[in-house]
Amino acid sequence: MTFFTRERFGGPQAIAALLLLVFLLQCAWLISRTLRSNGGTNIGELERIHEGLQQWRGRGIAGTIDSEFRRQVSFEFPKDEYDRDRSPLWYLIASAPLVAWSGTLGPETVHSWGWLARSPYIIFGLLLGASLWYVARRLFGNVGGYIALALYCFSPAMIITTSAGLFIDPEMGAVWASFGAVFTAIAVAHTLYAPREVVLWNWRRILLLSLSLVLAVGSQFSLVILLPLTLGFMLWVAPTRRGPALVIWTAAVVLAFVQLCAAYAFHLRIMWQSLRHAEWLRISSPALTNANVYKQTLMIIAKSSPALMIALPVALVTYMVWPRARYFGNTAPLLVAGLFAVLGMASPHFPGAFFLVAVTFLFTFVAGVAADLLETPYRLLVGAGLVGLLAASAIWNLLQLAGV
Repeated sequence: MTFFTRERFGGPQAIAALLLLVFLLQCAWLISRTLRSNGGTNIGELERIHEGLQQWRGRGIAGTIDSEFRRQVSFEFPKDEYDRDRSPLWYLIASAPLVAWSGTLGPETVHSWGWLARSPYIIFGLLLGASLWYVARRLFGNVGGYIALALYCFSPAMIITTSAGLFIDPEMGAVWASFGAVFTAIAVAHTLYAPREVVLWNWRRILLLSLSLVLAVGSQFSLVILLPLTLGFMLWVAPTRRGPALVIWTAAVVLAFVQLCAAYAFHLRIMWQSLRHAEWLRISSPALTNANVYKQTLMIIAKSSPALMIALPVALVTYMVWPRARYFGNTAPLLVAGLFAVLGMASPHFPGAFFLVAVTFLFTFVAGVAADLLETPYRLLVGAGLVGLLAASAIWNLLQLAGV
């Protein structure tokens, strides 16, 4: 069979799979330790699952005033308000693995159902790692893919977020969808110069782009910023094919809207009220003039990936002083990372997935610049520094997990 070729299943894929296995084991260790030590759950997680289960069973729409659970027994969320930040899709994903669960849901039995509750985010985490490796490898070669994936697999923030429900709201679905939306849009635009009917030929990418958009916006309304962002990249990459680009983007947005309607069970009145009450962007301009916000951002990046605190300044300086590093493959992820970092700083009361998205794109940017430096006469020095940095990051992260 031509599908099973060395190009698809060779040495690079095996190394990537091994790194993702290490990532999975770290997540499993954290989940297991937390479930054993303190129950690993909270009221927010239980309510999120209960609201989703109520909708799966036809008892209202999660995250809205139509939710039967919210009206009757909700403790964390106001009974007479819509969720201003997320659509029912967020609740449906959280509860999907537990639809067939017949036991009780509570802190006292979390050791039984807790793994099921974490399973969607483990899948999203693995998909994000695989997507990051695939994109970085296509842009920068095998070495770039390895660097990006190594940074990701030993990132404390990514491990904690993949083990969602432990300490923070689950954001991994939104992060993977945001990453996928941007690079799917770029990939679609690159195909527009092919001598074929590009709109119909791209139906798979149109579907993938629509799935990315609905998962991102459905998980966090403020990620609606991806709509103009993806269109902008498509027009940038294919400036002489803007008509087909606009048609493809419009088709993807329409499909995403239909899928969002499905998340509301096609109750359009409730959906309209929910979207009308949504907080699309919680921007606070004064926050950008507060020095503490910038200090907090540096702390977030440091906690997300300590290796970035060394690799990112080097990559930024290299990008600014070395013209060879300033090409689209490096510029695009840097621009996206900068945008989401600013959005995270400008919405201090609800950063949501903004910083996680920014960090993911920073992994891509750093990998690209590092791959460029490895092609210079200083490659031995650069290579030794990278190996030392990534090894130290991995060891530090494993030691932190051992102490959880």
